[in-house]
Order: sequence, then structure tokens, then C-alpha cells
Amino acid sequence: MTLHPVILCGGSGSRLWPLSREHYPKPLLPLTSGQTLLQDTAGRLAGLPELGDAVYVCNEEHRFLLAEQVSQAGQKPATIILEPEGRNTAPALTLAALFLAAEDPDALMLAMPADHVITDRAAFLDAVTLGRRHAEDGELVTFGVTPGAPETGYGYIKRGDALAGGQTFRVESFVEKPDIPTAEMYLASGGFDWNSGIFMMRARRWLEEIGTRQPAIMEACKAAMMRGAQDSDFLRVQREAFIKSPADSIDYAVMEHTDSAVVVPFSAGWSDVGAWSSLWEVSPRDTDGNVARGDVIAEDTRNSLLLAHGRCLAAVGVSDLIVVETADAVLVAHREKAQDVRAIVDRLKACGRDEHKVHRCVYRPWGSYEGIDNGDRFQVKRLSVKPGATLSLQMHHHRAEHWVVVKGTARVTCGDKTFTLHENESTYIPIGETHRLENPGNIPLEVIEIQSGSYLGEDDIVRFEDVYDRVQVAS
Repeated sequence: MTLHPVILCGGSGSRLWPLSREHYPKPLLPLTSGQTLLQDTAGRLAGLPELGDAVYVCNEEHRFLLAEQVSQAGQKPATIILEPEGRNTAPALTLAALFLAAEDPDALMLAMPADHVITDRAAFLDAVTLGRRHAEDGELVTFGVTPGAPETGYGYIKRGDALAGGQTFRVESFVEKPDIPTAEMYLASGGFDWNSGIFMMRARRWLEEIGTRQPAIMEACKAAMMRGAQDSDFLRVQREAFIKSPADSIDYAVMEHTDSAVVVPFSAGWSDVGAWSSLWEVSPRDTDGNVARGDVIAEDTRNSLLLAHGRCLAAVGVSDLIVVETADAVLVAHREKAQDVRAIVDRLKACGRDEHKVHRCVYRPWGSYEGIDNGDRFQVKRLSVKPGATLSLQMHHHRAEHWVVVKGTARVTCGDKTFTLHENESTYIPIGETHRLENPGNIPLEVIEIQSGSYLGEDDIVRFEDVYDRVQVAS
């Protein structure tokens, strides 16, 4: 049987603000290695026999970023399924199972969140090999992390009867996140594991279980897939059908109710990196207990996480702090309060600010743009356009634009004229004029864009043509 990774990319990672943002979330960040969490997950099963291509399930907003990162990691997806709206992990896995079962009736799935860390890959592969035997026999396998502390931030799995060899167990129950005394009792008993959120089963077995136990999820996902459309590597499910699905997790929808659940305990340096304190725990630390990255100067500082991404970060005489510097925001928090960073994100949303959504540098399928300056009725951006890339044919109701080429060659469409600009040349796009910017060259195109007008929001874009299929999306 061929084993397909199913990589679930729905996590937002709001507790990792200001690095993780709504439009550039946690799975896309390189937090623990030279690769992003998504890329680490994509390569985690390399070397296993009978390994098929991965299925990714992600938000429509992140599709190009995900596809680019997968390509950079040298991975070839079986498909990238686009959710028009997040409905939790059970519908996401059901979409993947429907796709795989149609391609291969005997397909095995290993469902993994895209934003977890596993430092001992060999130990994890041993656990997958052990669990695979049960999955091939029709069991629904979950992987339980052997706890090293009375952790209150994770759910737990209570082991039942030992199975052949004593290395795997029936699942007796799933347990909610406990308080400290209960977690200490779980740790002392030795019969509980942290719930890793990693599952393995045959695609058809999952469809049988979800169809029996959660028929509304099954019917909504079937309808969404039947009315969906393949677009290159992307599989777009039909929005109206999919949003009728109840939002539920794999655990609640099926695993807590089935008689076929098996748990494989493993110890492989696993972390869900759910907060900055978790990143501090899994990262190498210096002799003072600090994790320092970027341009950091620490004096008489201990047990702190210090991350600089553009400026010099200096810390003197402090301990147990989290300091994360980005171009437009700085977070300072006590390590014990790392779980409360989400409250800052909620405050930003309530105030109508954008720092929870985007970084100063915003990525687009054609490249990126970065805000440089803004004021009353103007703003300045730096556009970076990939070789061969093309922005949409568009117009604005409320702003005019001046473009200055500082690197590379630009092909410009303005009204009924198309012309070329080289370095140190510029052009003017009047309000209401149809226009397009292209990079026909072999090096990145860098353009300084000066916008002026009564309204400068990103939603003042009317698209007429777009190679990235965003004609109906104003972003």
C-alpha cells in the first residue's frame, strides 16, 4: 500500500505574533532550521518505502506561498486542496481522503499538521513504520508523545490494552487539557501520552468512519469535491457546498467514538511550537540559557528568547523574557505569559489595525511589495517582481501611481500603450487608467511606486485579467 502524507496547513499561530500573521502564518516560517516548518514537514517521511506524493490542504489566501515553498523544497504535490473557509481538521482530512481514494482504493494517509517540530526524525519514522501495520489492517492510528513534564497545554490520550509486542495500545479515551494536579497524575501513572494531532489510516476507512459518525461532514465534502475544479496543482472545492460542513476536529468527529483507534507512543523531540516559550524550549541555548538570533547583543541576560529581524536588539540585566523584533512591531513578554500573546492579536483586530494580518513586506504570487513611507494622501512602496512575472491588468478609482525603475527592465501597459522602461526611467499612471506591470527580464525587477490620492487601500483594485486567477479578489 502506498503511504501519502496529508499535510494540514490551516494553523494561524497567533501566539507567535509578530512573526506569524494572518497572511503569512506559522507553517511558512523558518523557526527551527534553515527550512520553514512546512518544508520540514514535507520532507519528514523521506526514505520510507512505498511513499507517494503528498496532499496539502490549505487556505485559498496562502496557495501561492505554499506552492512556492513546496517547490523550493524539491517536493512534488499530488495536489493542493484549497479550502474556501477553514472548517477544522475533520473536513480537511475528508477532502484529502476523497481525493486519494478516487486515485487509489488502497491509499494510506498520514495526516500531519504543517507547523510541528520533530527533532529526531529516525525515531518518528520508526513509530510510523510500527503504526503502518495497524493502519494497513484497517485500524485508525494516532501517535501519542511520551510526556516529559506535566504539561497543561496539550490534550492527552489514555492507553488501553497493550497489543501484540506491547509497543502499541488500544485507545481507552481522549482527555481534554488538564490542570496541573491532573497532569502530574497523568505523568506519574505512565499510561497517558500527549495528543500529537498526527493520524494514520486507509483513506477508505476514514471515509467509512466519517460517513457513519458525521454524515453532514461527509455529504458537504463530497458535494464540494464533485463540484470542484482542478487548476494546475490546485484543486478548488466548491465554496457553497463546503461551508455547509460542520466545523470539527479529527479527534471529536471520529477518534473519540471509534472502536478501531490505536495509539503508538513515541519520543522524537516533538513540539507543536504553540507559543514563543515552546520555541525557546526546543532551540539550542547558550551558556546563559538564551536563544539569540539576528543582530543581538545580550549583557547579563539569562533564559531569554531574543529574535532580531532588521535592527540591533540589545538586552541588559533581564531574564526569562521574550523579545521579538520585526520591521513594524516589537513584542516584549515574560516567558511565563507566552500563551497570552493571542490577547495582543485580539486587541489589534478590535482596533482595526493591520499588524495582525500582514508584515511590512507583503508577498504576492508575482513577488512582493514593502511599505517605505506614507502620509496624508500619499504612500511609497518598493515592488519586487520575479523574472517572467506579471501583475494583473487593473485600475484604481481613487489613486494615481508614479513608477520609477531602480533595477531590471519593466514592460508597462498604460491604457492602449505598451512600452519598456529601464533603470532610472519612470512613468505616470493616472487615476482610472487601465494598467499592468511585467518583468520580461532574467533578474528581479525593482520598482519604487509612489501612490497619491484620496484613498490608498489595497481594496481599491479592479482586476480585468490575471494569470493567477484573482480577478474576483481585491488584494
